Amino acid sequence: MSLPQPPSWVVEALHEGLVIPAHPLALTSRGRFDPRHQRALTRYYAAAGAGGVAVGVHTTQFGIREPGVDLLGPVLRCAGEALDEVAAAGGRRLVRIAGVCGPTRQALAEAALAAGLGYHAGLVSLSALRTADDDGLIRHCRRVAEVIPLVGFYLQAAVGGRRLGLSFWRRLAEIPNLLAVKIAPFNRYQTLDVVRGVAEAGRAGEVALYTGNDDHIVEDLLTRFDLGVGGRALGQRMVGGLLGHWAVWTSKAVALHRSLRGIASTGWPVPADVLATGAQVTDCNAAVFDAANDFAGCIAGIQHVLHGQGLLASPRCLDAGCVLSPGQAEAIDRVRRQYPHLIDDEFVAEHRDRWLS
Repeated sequence: MSLPQPPSWVVEALHEGLVIPAHPLALTSRGRFDPRHQRALTRYYAAAGAGGVAVGVHTTQFGIREPGVDLLGPVLRCAGEALDEVAAAGGRRLVRIAGVCGPTRQALAEAALAAGLGYHAGLVSLSALRTADDDGLIRHCRRVAEVIPLVGFYLQAAVGGRRLGLSFWRRLAEIPNLLAVKIAPFNRYQTLDVVRGVAEAGRAGEVALYTGNDDHIVEDLLTRFDLGVGGRALGQRMVGGLLGHWAVWTSKAVALHRSLRGIASTGWPVPADVLATGAQVTDCNAAVFDAANDFAGCIAGIQHVLHGQGLLASPRCLDAGCVLSPGQAEAIDRVRRQYPHLIDDEFVAEHRDRWLS
């Protein structure tokens, strides 16, 4: 069977390395979908220099799929229309990735919806298949790959992910239209399982590696993974990030990514101040993602920052009980004061009204 493939420019862009924000959800203070601010967010990411967006993923809130909420289609459509406007106005084309969740029947329906709306790939969450063995997981992924090209996803356990071993990643990488993997277990051992699995499948350099380790962004993008496979050190690198963290302060993330890619591609020695920036980025993430409370406020933290910048009309989440943890607002205020070079308030203030028009 011939598997669907994206346009060649999508594959080239993914391998070049992109900033891909995980797209949040815009709601009114009453919890209703807010298309105006949803479009503004997408326009912000495009203007900030992001190379793609991931929509319908954890940061978009998995609850958009719940009966009675039914926002997956509207959210995917809204982002796609905003990106069509950007391209028609002479802007860049962005890679479009849609979250694909649930048991196989649901995942196939979501993949078909995304493909029909012009999304280039599906980021496959396996959280719903908690008891499936590797055979079952690979069958599921192969079925989805028949509908839309894949981006693999290692989601950290603290927000609903499950353990996925070396054997799984080796077998997943054998699926011909696996384009990339978002590596987000927040665990160095499990991160290496993905990198080694891709290499052992013979697809080093063919499957683009993206960090989703929000606690290790800078270090991931600077590291060459010389993992010996078949007696050879293949020197794989993570070329970009697909990150909830990059849903905020995105223009600064783009500048940082560009700098890190320059260092990685030229083999320059890593300056000490770059490593210091890595610690600062992680400190920011600890505040926004609420690491002190096992990430309970990770979505609320993103909403809080975007609301403060005027990019959301309300910081509300679908679950009205999903709010900042005690002390989280103060932690976010602290990192904003301490690291102004990582904050893009001026950029947002300059362009926000146009994005909201």
